[in-house]
Amino acid sequence: MATTSFFNATSTSHPLSPTIRPISSHRRLQFLPLSPCSYAKLARCRVGPVGQRRLTGRMSIRCGAVKTIGQSEFSAEVLESELPVLVDFVADWCGPCRLIAPAVEWASQEFEGRIKVVKIDHDANPQLIEKYKVYGLPTLILFKNGQEVPDSKREGAITKAKLKEYLDSLLESTTVA
Repeated sequence: MATTSFFNATSTSHPLSPTIRPISSHRRLQFLPLSPCSYAKLARCRVGPVGQRRLTGRMSIRCGAVKTIGQSEFSAEVLESELPVLVDFVADWCGPCRLIAPAVEWASQEFEGRIKVVKIDHDANPQLIEKYKVYGLPTLILFKNGQEVPDSKREGAITKAKLKEYLDSLLESTTVA
């Protein structure tokens, strides 16, 4: 008895099943994966593996001005910066961290010249996590003149509008004081 596969090319497929076509060279752009970056910003994006020794196929996309730093760079990038620094504590496995990544990227471009934005990986920097008492992810903390700005710690996901309000209020209060 001959059996045919449901998706066999020789058999007629179900009317509701997707059409499976091979990728041809002239249609490659059609199959590019979407990223948090817009297509206009795609030229500035760098795509790299999530971890040095990670065996998963996941990729991270870093765009624009948000730089990922570690314990060794923290002092130079954050504490000795002339600009206020927004530090985003994130983790690869954190869904809300990935959710707010485009908003944080937007803030780095929107407030360029007024603040610097950096990310710190939660798993790779336990000393910083302990020192700044990061209990939830994502956590945003604003630093100015080498000090944590009082009442600047914010935990959890945040919309772009709320992030703008948050940064405007903090920058306003730090320039008045």
